Amino acid sequence: MVKLLIGHKGSGKTSQMVELANESVKTSNGSIIFINKNHRLMYELSYNIRVICMEDYENITNIDEYIGFIYGIISSDHDIETIFIDSILKHADVSLGDLPEFIDRLKAISEIYELDFVVSVSAEKEEMIGVNFDGCEILN
Repeated sequence: MVKLLIGHKGSGKTSQMVELANESVKTSNGSIIFINKNHRLMYELSYNIRVICMEDYENITNIDEYIGFIYGIISSDHDIETIFIDSILKHADVSLGDLPEFIDRLKAISEIYELDFVVSVSAEKEEMIGVNFDGCEILN
């Protein structure tokens, strides 16, 4: 399932996502991955969470490469339960126009590999034109 945290910058999405990740690792039987733009959240997250900082992968520049990157993460760990993606619009030049395809692809990956995605988006639901919210859960 794809779970979305949506709202404009400064609405508390990142702190809510950190809290969700730290709570989920306590009850998880598998791996928790947290993808962030930079290293600033490294010490706020449990040491049991694998933190991936996208500034270390600056050559990922579009959603095709980003999806390929996610497949690489999944192929290296078959026990992943949840992948958290904080502020997707700050990663790999992903724009609001890319969101419909990106979220559909995440839904397909989620179904195939039986894992969840929690994604924060700095936009309101009304701004996410073309996004099919079927199969998504809005967390806020």
